[in-house]
Amino acid sequence: QVQLVESGGGLVQAGGSLRLSCAASGSTFSINVIGWYRQAPGKQRELVATFNSGESTNYADSVKGRFTISGDIAKNTVYLQMNSLKPEDTAVYYCTAVVVVAGHDYDYWGQGTQVTVSS
Repeated sequence: QVQLVESGGGLVQAGGSLRLSCAASGSTFSINVIGWYRQAPGKQRELVATFNSGESTNYADSVKGRFTISGDIAKNTVYLQMNSLKPEDTAVYYCTAVVVVAGHDYDYWGQGTQVTVSS
């Protein structure tokens, strides 16, 4: 089991910045991928950014050049620096981790943190 707790959401004006944090606890030694998804009202949950144990990163096209994911799986932390925020970035942001056990992937999710960008 892995527990994920996000923090750092809030209200910001367009063009502003926010930094999200996620702390993982539990069976963190088996985390293979960790990162962020988001879900806007009436829309499906979508990838924002992730990185894996090999430190390879993956970003959604909509956030490339504006968001930066960082952290350390070994230290059980991941951050999302969000710059040049746009109203369309408004969503609940979820920290996620993929744990590999005996060849099977298990997904874990945090409770989410609200990010609201005003125009």
